[in-house]
Amino acid sequence: MYRRVAIIGGGAAAATLLSELLDRQPAQSLHLDWFTGGDAPGRGVAYGTRSERHLLNVRAASMSMFASKPRGFLDFAQRGDHSIAGTDFLPRRLYGDYLEAEVEHALERAKALGHDVRVIPFKVDGLVPEHDGVTILQGEETTHVDAAVLALGGLPPQPLSGVSDAAIASGRYVVNPWSFLAQAQPDPAPRKVVLVGLGLTAVDVVLELAALWPNASFTAISRHGLLPEAHLASASAPSDDGADLIEAMQAAPDLRSWMRLLRDAIAHSEDWRVVIDSMRPHTPALWQALPQEERARFLRHARWAWERARHRMAPQVMAQMQALEQAGRFRRERARLHAADVEGDHLHLSITPTGSSTPQALDTDLVIQTIGLNTDVRRTGHPLVSQLATNGHITPDPLGLGCAATTEGRLCHDGEAWPHLYAMGSLLRGTFWESTAMPEIRQQARQMADRLLGK
Repeated sequence: MYRRVAIIGGGAAAATLLSELLDRQPAQSLHLDWFTGGDAPGRGVAYGTRSERHLLNVRAASMSMFASKPRGFLDFAQRGDHSIAGTDFLPRRLYGDYLEAEVEHALERAKALGHDVRVIPFKVDGLVPEHDGVTILQGEETTHVDAAVLALGGLPPQPLSGVSDAAIASGRYVVNPWSFLAQAQPDPAPRKVVLVGLGLTAVDVVLELAALWPNASFTAISRHGLLPEAHLASASAPSDDGADLIEAMQAAPDLRSWMRLLRDAIAHSEDWRVVIDSMRPHTPALWQALPQEERARFLRHARWAWERARHRMAPQVMAQMQALEQAGRFRRERARLHAADVEGDHLHLSITPTGSSTPQALDTDLVIQTIGLNTDVRRTGHPLVSQLATNGHITPDPLGLGCAATTEGRLCHDGEAWPHLYAMGSLLRGTFWESTAMPEIRQQARQMADRLLGK
């Protein structure tokens, strides 16, 4: 059992691990240092939004922090509104309230049980993993702990290649959409806005800014020009557990075979969503069985299709996007961005339509980069991750999917796993692929708590 543990990160993954550790009521007292980085503990980026337009993309009944308390979030929501159903897609703001409430309860339990928990609203400057623990550097303080867990969430977004320094300095090319949304004002309002990327982040940005700037038009460019798929209006349980499909995929771990098997399963299913959802519990094992070259092939050719089918939006969100499109305020374009630079009082973009080799010009007032989650530790501006990588304490995943790690979450260096340095969430995407949504996070938190407490 580790008695002195550091949790690094201020979002949902860190909050869930803290709550799991304290919910177990360990026989011996714990000393927990939670370095939140200054954010509201638990909310992080994902649930820091206060907009009612930003909805969860998972139904309320499936969003509990705890695997052992499946109704946790639903019970919390219904205490404020008895009309809420488990099939509803609720505001992410409400889920942030739930996380904060659970953190508060966990800290109260810790005090009552005699645990020493420090919530430290600062970032960690550096880590030195050792064979008997981990040394934490924060300001002028040095702390030695038995184990440390990195639960950092997504890494800070980086500008795409071809974007000039002048474009970024002008404020007209936005790299971090969430920081921008938190400060966006009604005036001055741009007339033309371009979004680079067309996933769930782009949807959130368009819905929020379309309401804030009623006269603005939005163009989203992406390689395939397709929005994420939508959930069905009513929840449907899978007709089977997909065991035959999973067994066949495990027997043929290559992308071409998997695509053939998926097409066949979907053809014999009442709805393709049932097939995708039945795969979810098995995705980590399937990913681990996939050879490295097949993983790379998946990322090149099939990732976009999987992401839009797997990470779906609420049906009412899809309806709002369709209404904006029909009104002529939102359009999609199949293209890639090659360059962005300042030209007078606007940005000049060079884009190449999909299927063409001829660049085209596009002028706009504002560009917002909405390419989704960044997990590439090879090119990150995150100070702690950069320090660990530069000093050789972690090994970047070769495909840019976080860090090399064991299935227990131990981070690796030089082909070996550190005995006391762990990670959760997005940094483990190269190990599990699906490692960022709450159903996976709560399972990781439960297993990590067992590991740290020696159960």
